[in-house]
Amino acid sequence: MASGDRELPRAVNGLGEMRLAAIRVYPVKSLAGVDVRDAEVQPWGLRHDRRWLLLEADGTVLTAREEHTMLGIAATPLAGGGIDLSCDGSTLRVEPPLEGELLPTTLSRLESVRSAGREADEWLSRMLRRPVRLGWLDDPRRRTVSAAHGGRAGDYLNLSDAGPLLLTSERSLEQLNAWIAEAQAPMVMTRFRPNVVAAGSEEPFAEDTWTHVDIGEVRFRVGERCDRCVLTTIDPDNLDAGKEPLRTLARHRRWDHKTWFGIRLIPTRTGTIRAGDSVAVAGR
Repeated sequence: MASGDRELPRAVNGLGEMRLAAIRVYPVKSLAGVDVRDAEVQPWGLRHDRRWLLLEADGTVLTAREEHTMLGIAATPLAGGGIDLSCDGSTLRVEPPLEGELLPTTLSRLESVRSAGREADEWLSRMLRRPVRLGWLDDPRRRTVSAAHGGRAGDYLNLSDAGPLLLTSERSLEQLNAWIAEAQAPMVMTRFRPNVVAAGSEEPFAEDTWTHVDIGEVRFRVGERCDRCVLTTIDPDNLDAGKEPLRTLARHRRWDHKTWFGIRLIPTRTGTIRAGDSVAVAGR
């Protein structure tokens, strides 16, 4: 039996029973996400997650690392694959462009995305006060997970930076907030933009040692631990930037010249996950 199909134990290295506390999708890369009660897991990530992105005129990918106000725009997924965009009382519905102009992109391992059209470009440019274009990934099988990020042959990827899903744990966030409690208000999990949040782990950062994860009936391989960038220092509510949590993570969880929080998952068995599902893991 292949390692990705082997039976997983219910607890490893002292871990107790865990459950899925939250599911979140981000229809447009770097825009605000939305919590959902259930989600279909596809080979390249959650359905509706990161199928759209913003580009500058030359094809450079625009993210909230450079443009913090992107986090103030909400994108809500629609059943047919479209999205509702909303910001400052203004809304726009955008449907997937099944044909039309291809836009070049600087996103790794992807040459182009399909243009969402002038109306979407103009609306987003007005909201952000800078010229941008909205693109849609028509077929995620055009992009693969890099071997440097744990990818193997046949591992596909949406528009995420490196892996199909990001998992974080409530226990690890509790430990992080305990470290910074004397200096600053607690961090919220949305700073880390996870797709799935596990609750019930007895030890903080136990996920560092996991190699496989079952959420309900869906199985994942751990591609790698997730290194964190400046995006985590932007408050998702008021869009203010600070030094936390990177400053504290650097004191406690810095190696290989990076700071770490969460793990990237690659689906090996697809299906539907639901909030409250059991989470079972295998470790190193």
